[in-house]
Amino acid sequence: MRPPECALHGAGTDPRHLVGRRLERVVAAWYLPVSGARIGPLDVWLVDSAEGCTHITTGSDWCLIVEASHPHADYDMQELGHVEVGPVTDETPFARHIGEEVLSVREEHHPWAGRVALDVVFSSGRVRCQGWEGDLRLS
Repeated sequence: MRPPECALHGAGTDPRHLVGRRLERVVAAWYLPVSGARIGPLDVWLVDSAEGCTHITTGSDWCLIVEASHPHADYDMQELGHVEVGPVTDETPFARHIGEEVLSVREEHHPWAGRVALDVVFSSGRVRCQGWEGDLRLS
């Protein structure tokens, strides 16, 4: 039986394609409000050894979107602030796994929202991706 899909975003990409690939780099998008500290990441892109790029973010209906796409450019939201996109160093849990092979992935689905969580497992640990109150949470 197929897991439920998000009604708005569909099934997205099957993250099992990451298994056996080495994480080469991680790119993230951060929200920079006009006043205040940087918020996020809003999105992450996992760039792997097969030159694949897997985008992970949350949908407006709180699903977890996993799709094959490349990072977008920075953009300005005038009085609301700015979104900055660039490589991460230590800002996300994925950073400590750069250079490691993905051993497995595990998804969780909800009947109405589709995919709601993704665990990406490396030899040195795992990273859990999920939406929480509409925000992307990585742990």
